[in-house]
Amino acid sequence: MNAMPPRPNRPVYLDNQATTRCDPRVVEAMLPFFTERYGNPHSVEHAMGQEAEAAVEAARAQVASLVGATSNEIIFTSGATESNNIAIKGAARFAARMGNERRRIVTVATEHKCVLESVTDLADEGFEPLFLPVRPDGLLDPDTLREALATPTLLVSVMAVNNEIGVVQDIPALAAITKDAGALFHSDIAQAAGKIPLELDRWRVDLASISGHKIYAPKGVGALYVRRRPRVRVHPLFSGGGQERGLRSGTLPAPLIVGLGEACRLAEAEMADEAPRIAGLRVRLLDQLTATLPEIRINGSLEARIPGNLNVTFPDVPAATLMARAPALCVSTGSACSSAEVEPSYVLRAIGLTDDEAARTLRIGIGRFTSPADIDYAASALAAAHAAA
Repeated sequence: MNAMPPRPNRPVYLDNQATTRCDPRVVEAMLPFFTERYGNPHSVEHAMGQEAEAAVEAARAQVASLVGATSNEIIFTSGATESNNIAIKGAARFAARMGNERRRIVTVATEHKCVLESVTDLADEGFEPLFLPVRPDGLLDPDTLREALATPTLLVSVMAVNNEIGVVQDIPALAAITKDAGALFHSDIAQAAGKIPLELDRWRVDLASISGHKIYAPKGVGALYVRRRPRVRVHPLFSGGGQERGLRSGTLPAPLIVGLGEACRLAEAEMADEAPRIAGLRVRLLDQLTATLPEIRINGSLEARIPGNLNVTFPDVPAATLMARAPALCVSTGSACSSAEVEPSYVLRAIGLTDDEAARTLRIGIGRFTSPADIDYAASALAAAHAAA
């Protein structure tokens, strides 16, 4: 029987799809804007306000550079959930106000909850939601999208990287199909930004949502990409002072935005080296797990996947039992926003897992601060927890 390895001094964190540690360099960049350079970025009449405004605009350029956009296409928000709501509901409502008769809104069954709920909410306003299935590898078949677009469609929303199984959709191809059919294309890129190269402008994406805390920036800040040429029009969700081109009113949190900008700068500079290192750690973990538990199954395409994600179904033992037997290991059973639910993951159901299989599945997220020792501990702890069950 496998013995549980010695408990580490602090938890081993392998849940980087749920959230990431704020990079110390990001914290360092933010600190002065909490304590010394605390001006309101909208108070442009005086020096401290101008200083904060300049910092915000510098961050805007850093975000734009990471995703392949221009600065004036970046709108700051509180995170990807808000960005997804603004993009989907805002685009639909603006089009309806302008007399656009298209009512179909297309998305994918494995999208983040906030996208699924945003699309569902629009049914009450006369729109027609359509949720497309995915293949067993977690990817959307382009022909499935083409068939859906045979009916005139207003908007398509497909996430670039799934938050549970880590698969990477072919966004350039799907966006091209959508645009050729005359619809808008939105993508939730929260799990993709900083992990894979993005070129939103060249890919013909109209709207895209970004989250700070998925890329080593603080929680509570994100961004929405809104294409300028050709211009995409979106109705704001709420009223206020008209900040952020009138799309997102409210005083901008300069410290958080500075942190998001610095995180994007670091990601752009280091992605080429970081991705293969993280992919190597994933291979190391998978090799150790399969050596001990050859019956484990990987969910979703292993080829079209971000480097740091593994979604693994274990034989015989529920995931909750494994987690309880390895309390020093931080992994999850699925999306952090729905982890309190006892229901099996709808993403895993959508790719064909039974409820029993979904209940035996863990999501493992490797990140920037994961070490080889962390990987070795995780493999040993999971093997020991499984053997003890």
